[in-house]
Order: sequence, then C-alpha cells, then structure tokens
Amino acid sequence: MPRRDPLRKAAAGAIIAILAVLVLAADQFAKYLAIENLPPERVVPVLGDFLQLYLIRNPGAAFSLGEGVTWIFTIALAAVAVAIVWIAVTRLRSRAWAIVLGLLLGGVLGNLTDRLFREPGFAVGHVVDYISTPWMMPAIYNIADMFIVTMMIGVAIIVLVGLRFDGTREPRRGSDHAEGSDDSADTTVAGTGAPARGAAEPGDPAER
Repeated sequence: MPRRDPLRKAAAGAIIAILAVLVLAADQFAKYLAIENLPPERVVPVLGDFLQLYLIRNPGAAFSLGEGVTWIFTIALAAVAVAIVWIAVTRLRSRAWAIVLGLLLGGVLGNLTDRLFREPGFAVGHVVDYISTPWMMPAIYNIADMFIVTMMIGVAIIVLVGLRFDGTREPRRGSDHAEGSDDSADTTVAGTGAPARGAAEPGDPAER
C-alpha cells in the first residue's frame, strides 16, 4: 500500500477542532433533551434492563466518587484539554492521532462545560448523566463519558502499535539485527568475507 504523507499541522488541528466541536455539540444537546424530558432520578426503560434512562446530576467522578472535591475534576479535565491542544499545535502530524484526540477532546469538553457552567456554580458544577446499562456496569453516564472511555482505549492501541505523533512508527526490536545479518550474508557472497559455496579457494586442487 502507498504510504500517506504526514498531515500538515493546520490540517491536524482542523480535524481535532471539527471532531471536538461535533462531540461537544452532541453531548450538550443530548443533556438538554434529558433535562427537559426525563423525570429526575426515576428509571425510564428503553430496552428493558439492557438500556435505561436515569437522570442524575453527578458532582463527583464515576460511581459518584469524590463528591466533595468537584473542583479537582474540573482542573483535571482542563489540564487534559490543554495538553491535547498543545500536542495538536506543536507536534501532531498523524491522522489516526488527530481523530482519536479530537474525539477525546470533545468528550473532555462536554463534561468540562458542565463543571464550569452548571449548578451549583462555576468550576463546581454537576455533570448531567442519564444513560444506564445495569447489565454492563452500575455507573450512569453520558455521551461525553462514552467518548472519553473509548478514545482512551484508542490511545492505548495506537501507543501499542508504535505510531508516533508525527505519523512515523517506532522501529521494531530486532529489525536492525536482522538487517545486519542480511548485509553480512551479502558481503560473504560478494567475496568480502568467507568465500561463497562452490567457489574455489587459492591452492585448491580444482585450480590445478
């Protein structure tokens, strides 16, 4: 397959910005619909126990951990968002990284928006959660959470395959050794090392 050229920094930044805005918009619109149409803290079955809607406002993290230190989660989300933007501006040239980081940034911004602008106040706002899948996990979550979790898995996969921010790949271990072995074999056949099989050596009776 032909190798794609690395993205320009402007193109990588545009991909991240567009995907982040789309995810942010979808997350905030879904939260608006949930607030307007769902009764607070009451189960609304959609597909039996497989999928339910349950509107809550979460001051903490997953499983309502850290309810008394909401501002810490606000700082953490802001730090992640700043880090993604910095990578996009200074280092990013990979399409895969741009897609994953763009979707991740959208999820982070979705929950950060709640932390900053929802009740009870700036930087301590409660995140709106409304999706429940009791067969899979006891936590109640939202669209932003879904993108954060799945894109963190995506980051792990990209790191494992060795793809760098600039679009190049990490060299595989042992590849240099294998190349060195091939080079030594070539020099042997060329006569710069041990003679190739079947070649007559000086003084061999075949030369007489």
